Amino acid sequence: MSGPRPPGVERRPWRPTDREFLVGLYATTRAEELEASGWSPAQRDAFARAQFDLQEQHYGREYPLAERSLIMVGPERAGRIIVNRGDDEIRVVDISLLPEHRGRGVGSALIEEVLAEGAGAGRPVRLHVVSSNPARRLYERLGFVHVGTAGAYLALEWRAKPADERF
Repeated sequence: MSGPRPPGVERRPWRPTDREFLVGLYATTRAEELEASGWSPAQRDAFARAQFDLQEQHYGREYPLAERSLIMVGPERAGRIIVNRGDDEIRVVDISLLPEHRGRGVGSALIEEVLAEGAGAGRPVRLHVVSSNPARRLYERLGFVHVGTAGAYLALEWRAKPADERF
């Protein structure tokens, strides 16, 4: 594990006033696809809003007790993380960062905090990632292994190694 969060990185609960930021954040995760669509900016915006709403409905049904946090870098909203803590697993439901905050250790530090929690609780940490997502390399570097496939998504799992295997 690489250590503490970068300076100024905090998490806070979502507020109703964060909706526009969250929709815009979602759109950045689909930017290439939206640019290639040939749609007008208004059509891309309408699509992103509809897809965000559908994703939120799905997450709400599947993970009603999940912790939903906004990722802050100083006073700036930088992303979101959704973590569901079940009896048999901790699931990173979603982690997204604005492009300008990617590759700076923010996501790594937050995922490592979840891994430390999983190790302390004796529970695996699981997530799904699109196989072409660059974050997949981060997850593999942190010790996640491929345990299955669900459509375009890879199911990844991390388990703490027994103390005698860590060195």
